[in-house]
Amino acid sequence: MSNVNTETAPRRDRRSSRWDEHRRARREQIVDATVAAVGRCGAGVGMEEIAAEAGTSKTVVYRHFADRSELYVAVCARVAGQLTGRLRAATRGTGHPREVLTAAVETYLAFIEADPELYRFVVAHPFLDRPVDADPVSTLSDLVGDQAATLVAAALRQAGRDPAAAAPWGHGVVGMVRSAADWWLRADRPMPRADLATHLTDLAWAGLSGLLPRTPSETEETS
Repeated sequence: MSNVNTETAPRRDRRSSRWDEHRRARREQIVDATVAAVGRCGAGVGMEEIAAEAGTSKTVVYRHFADRSELYVAVCARVAGQLTGRLRAATRGTGHPREVLTAAVETYLAFIEADPELYRFVVAHPFLDRPVDADPVSTLSDLVGDQAATLVAAALRQAGRDPAAAAPWGHGVVGMVRSAADWWLRADRPMPRADLATHLTDLAWAGLSGLLPRTPSETEETS
């Protein structure tokens, strides 16, 4: 009897593992379909459009996601991963702090301009049908703010200054950019993205530049 248990348990584990992998893959496919449906139908997309995009029925979608809110949170997690990944790539390296700031602002604006309906879907919460434990938008802002704070802290340490202020400054810059970006989309993009990025960079840099180390060329210009 003990031999039978030893032989059958691994089979069950393998079947369970394959089923778990299938469910993960199917959930990712439904998230893909949701993103595509938002792009096609707008931020007010419904479950019927999402199911049609996924080539299935609403019943099957609800088999993998308990409700609309769970699917919404999964889409937000996808967007957060993509945005933070692009920001890390854009700010990686040893460029001048202003160049890093410019790259971060431009990357954020380019991301939302590439798919404004997806951004509205995430930020405006039109898909939620119940409160969620953690606001995905606040979580996304916190993730981006933490990245900005890390960059500011490194610059402050390089300047020999206390990095304690990096967190409020980093999150403050992100809040400013997000607020301006929201206005930009609501106003139907009244200026080119590059101009908006320049304006936001100028404003943020006016506050940060006095706190960061100067390059040799900047020191010579003011001497």
